This record gives sequence, structure tokens and C-alpha cells, in this order.
Amino acid sequence: MAIPTSRTKEVSRIILDGEKCKGCGLCVEVCKDFSLVIKDGKVAESDNPFFGCIGCGHCMAVCPNGAIIIEGRYTSEADLFAIPGKDNAASYESVLTLFQRRRSIREFKEKAVEQELIDKVIEAAKTAPMGLPPSDVGIVVFDSREKLDRFAKDYCEFLKSIKWFVSNWFLTIMRPFWGKAGDEMFRGFLRPLVLKYISEMEEGRNLVTYDAPAGIYFYGSQYCDPADPLIAATYAMTAAESLGLGTCMLGGVHPFIQNGKAARRLREKYGIKFKSREGLIVVMGYPRVKYQKGIKRTFANIFMVN
Repeated sequence: MAIPTSRTKEVSRIILDGEKCKGCGLCVEVCKDFSLVIKDGKVAESDNPFFGCIGCGHCMAVCPNGAIIIEGRYTSEADLFAIPGKDNAASYESVLTLFQRRRSIREFKEKAVEQELIDKVIEAAKTAPMGLPPSDVGIVVFDSREKLDRFAKDYCEFLKSIKWFVSNWFLTIMRPFWGKAGDEMFRGFLRPLVLKYISEMEEGRNLVTYDAPAGIYFYGSQYCDPADPLIAATYAMTAAESLGLGTCMLGGVHPFIQNGKAARRLREKYGIKFKSREGLIVVMGYPRVKYQKGIKRTFANIFMVN
């Protein structure tokens, strides 16, 4: 039985070339579906796979002789590329420096982000580990400030239609259902956020997307691991930083547009195909401010297992 996604519910086809196979067994070692075995010194399909080939392509990528091709689940031989050599790999120090230089930017120059850079950010984000293939992460690309501003205005109009959702009477009714922490989050964060979004937009100030000149909305499908769009968004943010762009992850939109007819209409207007548990908008542009210092962050808890 194939693992279902929104894009396919079929298994991939495994094409084996016995003449090229040298029986090294690397493909068997990396296949965690147990779809492959070595028989009589050659690779063969197993009679007892776990789910059926999911199209991860590990076997095809590890084979030193090109003896395996995977077709299906949006994977094919054409997707193979040469892994860059170690000489081009970033050191730990350079990666850490990239992370340390990044800060959330909400002040942007009035300068458009070149389409070439947006394309590079998307290409980098595609390399993120996004669950079982094919990826069920979708993106909406806003390649200009005008498009992002229009989305922000539409979002604030939507919020006006559901202001009851953060009213005192509704929060009082819902407190027993989502508990103390949920009540504190709604009263202390989400309600002020919603009301501020609306009031500032009415005054001509955009606190939803901060007048950013570009942005990408990451979301999943009903089959998607909730972490997948967040991981892809993180890759996009990191790639943008490497290209000299400032970024900010915005989580104040996605949760509110998942339920109800008005939310569905907004999603459809902007090509958001599915409701999903998690999602993020990454806005980007050329920073208008330069930070002089970084600020150390901490984990809530670190427990070393004995």
C-alpha cells in the first residue's frame, strides 16, 4: 500500500539494470522501505516491502554504477544532480556566522527584490527535508510590495469579519476548552495582535507584512507533516540572508485563515490550495537598518540523557 499524499497515492516504479549492478548492496542498505534485496549477487525487488517505494531516490542516488532508476511520485532519473564537492561546502564557522548575522527585519528599503534572488530563495527552499516524497508543501509567491500590501489589506478586512473570535464573551466561553495557557495566549497576544492589525491598517500603516517588497507563504496539505512548511520556510529565510536580504517570519496570518467560509474565500483568492495545521509567511527585502550587536538566545530546557 502506497503512502498517500495530496499529489499521488501510487508507489514508484523501480527499474533495475542487472548488467550494471555489481552487487555492492549500498542500495539495500539505504532503502528503509525494504524494497530491495541482493539475490544471486544482483539487486532485486523484495517480496516484502514496508509500504512500497515512496520515491525518495536514495537507492538511485547512492548507486555507483547507475543500476537503479526510480520513476513515479514526482521522482525520475532527470532529478539526479552531482552533489557539490567538499571544497565548496560551508564550514561550521561560516554557517554559524550566517545564523548570527541574521536578525528579524521589519524595516525595508523602497527597493524591489530582483526576481533572480526570489528564484534562488525558492530553489534553496526546495532542498529542505519536507517529509515523505513528493513534498506536500505549497508556496504562494509575492514578488512585489504592491501584491503583499494587497494581501495584507484583504487579510485585515477578513479579520474585521471575525472580530467576535477575540471578543470577551467568546474567550470566556472557550476558556474551559483550550485551558489556561490557551486563554492567556488569546488574551495576551492574539487579541491585541488582531485589533492592532486592523486599527493600524485603517490608519494606513501595514503591520501585517511591514511594507516588505517580497514574501513567500509556506503551507501544507491535509497529508503534510506540520513541521514541513516551517522547515522549508527556515531554509528560505537562511538563503535570503546569504543573498544580502533581510527577512522576518510572520506567524500571525496562517492560524486565522484555516476555518470558515470567509477564510476559504481568502485562501482561494490567493491560490492557497489547502487548510493546514502550520504555515508561515517569510517576508524579505533590503534592510533599511543595520544592527550593531547580536543577542544570544536560549532554549527553555536542555536535558542530557545519561
